[in-house]
Amino acid sequence: MESIFHERQEGSLCAQHCLNNLLQGEYFSPVELSSIAQQLDEEERMRMAEGGVSSEEYRTFLQQPSVNMDDSGFFSIQVISNALKVWGLELILFNSPEYQRLGIDPINEKSFICNYKEHWFTVRKLGKQWFNLNSLLMGPELISDTYLALFLAQLQQEGYSIFVVKGDLPDCEADQLLQMIRVQQMQRPKLIGEETAQSRDQRLPRSDVDQAIEVSHPFDGTGMLDEDEENFQRALALSRQEIDMEDEEADLRRAIQLSMQGSRRSEFSDSLPQNVPQSPHTSQTDSLSSEELRKRRQAYFEKQQQQLQQQDRTPNLHDKPTLSSSTPEADPGGDMSEEDMLQAAMNMSLESVRNHLNTEEEK
Repeated sequence: MESIFHERQEGSLCAQHCLNNLLQGEYFSPVELSSIAQQLDEEERMRMAEGGVSSEEYRTFLQQPSVNMDDSGFFSIQVISNALKVWGLELILFNSPEYQRLGIDPINEKSFICNYKEHWFTVRKLGKQWFNLNSLLMGPELISDTYLALFLAQLQQEGYSIFVVKGDLPDCEADQLLQMIRVQQMQRPKLIGEETAQSRDQRLPRSDVDQAIEVSHPFDGTGMLDEDEENFQRALALSRQEIDMEDEEADLRRAIQLSMQGSRRSEFSDSLPQNVPQSPHTSQTDSLSSEELRKRRQAYFEKQQQQLQQQDRTPNLHDKPTLSSSTPEADPGGDMSEEDMLQAAMNMSLESVRNHLNTEEEK
């Protein structure tokens, strides 16, 4: 494959690349093709002048740009055809009446020139194998004999104009070498744009969005990077912990509120005669906020703890007020941890709720 001459795309000089890849050498330059185009323009001007230099058609022709070349480097089929005539080569349109008359079989030809809009490229047989010498590719592309007809038919369906190159092409090293050996191509050559984009991606630093996409959809299928996975698991655990803490706090507030409602209602109901209606103020506990309930409960716990500490300091005094039956018993040391106090509050809350429910059922 290294012996095959292949010019890559530069600007819009695809006509130059097409001719040089066909002839397998640097036979034409932009200057030479421009000279051919200017010669064609002059011949056309002379033909238009035969109708009179003062005619409207002639003046319109002079104002129009050249149809054989432009500033971008594009050259017309007429320029390519005249350039090949120097080498005794002729172009015949694929599937044209002349093509049908000659009974051309693509597999028996030597080369084709393909055009779509302003792009030209060559398909040539070197030795006993066909190659796509498109200048937009990074290198020659091997085409099998069985695939050649399908390849040309596909180009026609895509809108390409295909020309058969008739005549003897100049000898080249690649043709002589491939007459003796056959090459194999394991991977199709990339387009120049694909190679440029890949090299640019390797040079440029990745953005945060690109890194997030790569983490979400890893190319190699091995999952996220260790550091990213560790950060992700840590964030997930923290979020779950916050949710659990919020749920537990909400449950505790509801239990304390119910216990306060139940205990206050039961105590107030016991202090009133049965035939006396309850005051509407007993429902004020329903409107107490959770923050007020928490403060009252905390004050209650602090009061009980102070009484326990005072009892521990003066155990023999008989005038010390005794604890209610619903108050949790102190441990031998006289100190209760916050966890014990919380558990005691929960037990008392549940007990109050049960008593309240039993009272409601008896009524």
